[in-house]
Amino acid sequence: MNATVPGPLTSDILTRDDLRRALQEHDFAAAFACIKKWGGLSQNRIASACQLTPGKVSAIINGQHQITSMEVIRRIADGLRIPGAFLGLAPRPWESAQPERRLDKAPDERQPTDDEVPWQPDVTVALAEKLTRSDLVMDRRDASRALAAAAVTGTSLLDPLEAWLQPAALSSRSRRIGRLGIKDVEQLEQTAQAFRRWDHQHGGGLRRKAVLGQLSEVAAALDEHQTTTVESRLYRVMAHLSGTAATMAWDTGYQRRAQDYYRLALRSAHAAEDVVFGANVLAGMARQMLSREQPQDALELVRLAQEGSRRVAGPRVRAMLHTREAWALAAMGRTAAFNRATERARDALSESSSDDEEPYWIAYFDEAELAGVTGGRLLDLARRDRAHAEKAADHIRQALAHRGPEAARSHALDRIGLAECHFLAGDIPGAVEETHRAADAAVQTASVRVRDQLGGLYSYTVGHSKTRAVRGARDRLRDLLVNR
Repeated sequence: MNATVPGPLTSDILTRDDLRRALQEHDFAAAFACIKKWGGLSQNRIASACQLTPGKVSAIINGQHQITSMEVIRRIADGLRIPGAFLGLAPRPWESAQPERRLDKAPDERQPTDDEVPWQPDVTVALAEKLTRSDLVMDRRDASRALAAAAVTGTSLLDPLEAWLQPAALSSRSRRIGRLGIKDVEQLEQTAQAFRRWDHQHGGGLRRKAVLGQLSEVAAALDEHQTTTVESRLYRVMAHLSGTAATMAWDTGYQRRAQDYYRLALRSAHAAEDVVFGANVLAGMARQMLSREQPQDALELVRLAQEGSRRVAGPRVRAMLHTREAWALAAMGRTAAFNRATERARDALSESSSDDEEPYWIAYFDEAELAGVTGGRLLDLARRDRAHAEKAADHIRQALAHRGPEAARSHALDRIGLAECHFLAGDIPGAVEETHRAADAAVQTASVRVRDQLGGLYSYTVGHSKTRAVRGARDRLRDLLVNR
């Protein structure tokens, strides 16, 4: 496109909260409706600018079609001159050629964007305030839109995260004097740990609003000028709360919102100079990409985490990162590389001891976790080659033997995986028995991930109508899937 041609939307339209929220969620039904109402553009004008047909624009506005193609999203950004950051894209080529279209809140003060390098802690605080404010007042319609928003993948996801490797920019903004002391911060740290333990034990998003409320309070405290020590610890608390919010959002099905909070967690860890937790956040983002069947993106995220934390990560963190690497390689069908990465994880974990001063949040990664993750990845391979099924089952049994139902989500996923191993091995009686155990475990968690895995297990019960035991297991799974 010709960079000298002005866009059809004024800065007043582009700074509207409802349009910004719709663009962030990739909710183009709401975005186009807002552009029609406030921007005065007809459907034909929108269609022409975005290289769509008028009928397709009408279908999008009426909720009959969703845009998931990044190529189409880029055409929308370029056609309507919407800055790339508004849509989770890299800055568009025309943005640098049009400084007069900056969306400054004040004419004499430039406002940095979320993805500007180097990252600025002030922008991180503003991002936290924006996300929590949006989520805490989310109504049913907004929740439906957020649920439908697709996760960002590829270059649009990866390129902005490279800033994690660079030092943070210094803030020059004047702020009110804050009065938080060390005891206040300690209480916030304890609360963040409690939320993280609860999520690990139960899964689901039942306490998500409580986490967001606490996150909003921390952001408000960081908007004031605290002492250096207090401020650093507050950013670390914000990172931990954001990471928990991301996991809860993902576990409830909000894929794009989970990415928003992962990004906030990474920026907060960056502001706190907590490289190790930043690596953990990137590992979480990689796991989400694996669940979205994007193993190459996952591998890039893990390697970014490894590059940034190589000199400071302890044995458990290194082992965890190697298992994420192995997970991506297994998903890509690279069996030999998967085995090497798994062996590196085992070697790293063997170096850990009770004397190591590793963060509390990595304590979960032990021999049982390694066995469970390895078994799960062997199960991935067994879906292509059933010869891996028995070895996968052995690892999952080892995980189940060393961690009980107190970690409800992991326990349920292990049970579902073991049942699938029996189906793949042709052991129908064993598969039926494990399916009932999986169903018992699944009712103890509200995790959408567990529900999705149950749906995969259900498919194995189809085609065995002559077997009464399998019919009973299938009926039980159907009841869980329908009623939850």
